[in-house]
Amino acid sequence: MRIVLGVTYNGQGYQGWQSQSSGQTVQDKLEKALGTFCSQRVSTLCAGRTDAGVHGLMQVVHFDTELDRDTYSWIRGTNANLPKDISVQWAVKTTPDFHCRASALSRRYAYVLLESPIRPSVETGRVGWTFNALDEHAMRQAADILLGEHDFSSFRAAQCQALSPVKNLIRIDFHRRGAYWRIEFEANAFLHHMIRNIMGCLVQIGQGKKPPEWMAEVLAARNRKVAAPTFSPDGLYFLGPRYDPKWGMPDRTPAYDALP
Repeated sequence: MRIVLGVTYNGQGYQGWQSQSSGQTVQDKLEKALGTFCSQRVSTLCAGRTDAGVHGLMQVVHFDTELDRDTYSWIRGTNANLPKDISVQWAVKTTPDFHCRASALSRRYAYVLLESPIRPSVETGRVGWTFNALDEHAMRQAADILLGEHDFSSFRAAQCQALSPVKNLIRIDFHRRGAYWRIEFEANAFLHHMIRNIMGCLVQIGQGKKPPEWMAEVLAARNRKVAAPTFSPDGLYFLGPRYDPKWGMPDRTPAYDALP
C-alpha cells in the first residue's frame, strides 16, 4: 500500500529536509516518528527538498507499507511522535503508480519579506528583511522577464544536482499587507537556491540599485557570478506541488493562508 502525507514544518531548527548523519533534518524526524508508529523502518520520498532554515507548508511525501491503518490514524499516530514544529496535516491512500515527485505538474514557493527600517524580532527566522523601501512596479517588470522557459544558470547554486538548468517559470505573484510582502513562485521545477537568488536580484531592483532591465542581462549571462548574492532562507516557504486532480491530493494546508 502506498501512503501519501502532507507535512508542514518550521525549518528554523533543522538542517534542511534531506536526511543527514546528524539526524537533525525534517526527513530524519519524520522517518523516526513513522518508524515508532509502525514498529518498523520506514523510508520516505519527498516532492521537493528544502534547505536549512526553509519552511514547509505542504511538503508531500510517500512511502510503501503493508500496514493497513485508516488515514486519520496515520495523521494522529505520526504526530504523536513528532517534534512540535513538524506536523502531518493529511494522509491519502493511493496506488503504486503515484509518485510524489514524478507525478507533480508544478511546484510552488512563497517568500515572505518584511520591509522595515527596524529588524524583525518575533518573526526572526520566519521572514526575510529589507531595510530600504521597495518599488513594486520595478520588481514586477523584472519578474516578468523571468516568466517562461529559460536557462536559469545565473540563479543556480554551485551544488545544484539538477540534470538541466532549463526550467519553466509559470508565475510570480506579488501581494502586500502593510509592511509584509508575499511573493509566490510556481514552476515545473526549481534549481538549488533558484528562488533565493532571484529574490536577491528582485530586492536590489526594488531598492533602486539596479534597473528592471538588469534582470534580462543576468538571465542571458547564464553565469551565477553576475547575479545578486543569495538571499536569506528565513522567509522561504515550500507551498507544495500541484497534481492532476485524478490523484485526489489536497491542494494546500490551512497554513497556506496563514502567511501575510
